[in-house]
Amino acid sequence: MYDVLVLVEEEISVADAKELVQLYAGRADAVKFHVLVPCENARAQVEASLTGLAGSDLFGMPSQRYAFRPDEDVRRAADDAQRAVDAEAAAALERSVGRLRSFDRDADGLITHRHPVDELVDHIPRVHGQEVVVLTRPHVIAELLHVDWSAQARRHLGVPVLHLLEQQPTE
Repeated sequence: MYDVLVLVEEEISVADAKELVQLYAGRADAVKFHVLVPCENARAQVEASLTGLAGSDLFGMPSQRYAFRPDEDVRRAADDAQRAVDAEAAAALERSVGRLRSFDRDADGLITHRHPVDELVDHIPRVHGQEVVVLTRPHVIAELLHVDWSAQARRHLGVPVLHLLEQQPTE
């Protein structure tokens, strides 16, 4: 079994699933895809947004006696937002895995709240991964500065890393 981890920025489209399957069509041994879908931390975003919107006038400077403490309503809203984000990521993962399986390929996956490259580093030994495919939209500046996910993965992993750009749907 040849295990390939696929880090995606968005769910895998039918066209992208087809391209992934075709990349490994000539392999003599079976290929299993392990899809990794990053999931945002909604609570941190809600708190950062509120702090950024109100600034120091409402919440005070961090060095002052009273630091920003979200009340129960903000916590509840952040928890609700996190559940919605998690559900969306889980649905995207399910559709992505389903699309790979529709091409008669073995596939599984997980969502993560951690930094995607950190999750890759920990997940590769668990699944005995031999290769990583990073599937993202173009990020020209990040790629130019070599801080995109594929560049980070190449620095931290001892396996080949292939960066593919998501195919844009034709209208």
